[in-house]
Amino acid sequence: MTLRRALLAVCLAPLSLAMAFATYIAWLGLVGGRASICYGTVVNGHLEGGRRLPYAGDNYRAYSLLGFLLGRTFVHETVRETMLDAYAELNKSHPDLRFVYAESAWPWGGRFAPHKSHANGTAVDFHVPVRTLDGQVSELPTWAFNQFGYAVEFDNTGRAGAHRIDFEAMGRHLLALDRAARAHGISIRRVIFDVGLQPKLAASPAGAQAMKRLAFNQQQAWVRHDEHYHVDFAVPCR
Repeated sequence: MTLRRALLAVCLAPLSLAMAFATYIAWLGLVGGRASICYGTVVNGHLEGGRRLPYAGDNYRAYSLLGFLLGRTFVHETVRETMLDAYAELNKSHPDLRFVYAESAWPWGGRFAPHKSHANGTAVDFHVPVRTLDGQVSELPTWAFNQFGYAVEFDNTGRAGAHRIDFEAMGRHLLALDRAARAHGISIRRVIFDVGLQPKLAASPAGAQAMKRLAFNQQQAWVRHDEHYHVDFAVPCR
């Protein structure tokens, strides 16, 4: 009996630690705590008082429940409010659209492997909105086997398997983020998206507006950024 109890304790210990860590992460993300303060840059910085969005809302969800529980979706509180307001606007104007937000930062910021940035809670990855090949609104598949969406590869027409990028929805999302950011006293510093797919974005009405209004990367990033677009927000940091 003693050996059986010991084995049970050994088996339950990792689960208990995981639950304790998830509880700690949830506590860190509670709204109403200390104010968010970002330090340094997206490459070399850290974050205090980070916040995160709910796992899912009316028209959005996180890329991964595991990543959410581990604390990989934290941002500066002003970025959080900007994201929520943009989703709320789109839910009123285009309630049929669906969006998936991806990784941003640890609750405390700092190095965020495998990303080269995302250090201070002012950068967010958004998976591209997609439709099925027959035009139905869908969501990018995000499973462990495709690295929660990050391993999906789109061709130069914006197609990957049974999905294609909804460039118009992407443009609408970027415009909504821009309006919300300005309303909160910040702005969008830069958008990183695959250079080869940028002309497809510019060919859509909302995408063309977004590309005129926002700064996009002119050269290909070290990671292609075809299945997601990276948004750097200009937030006053120390």
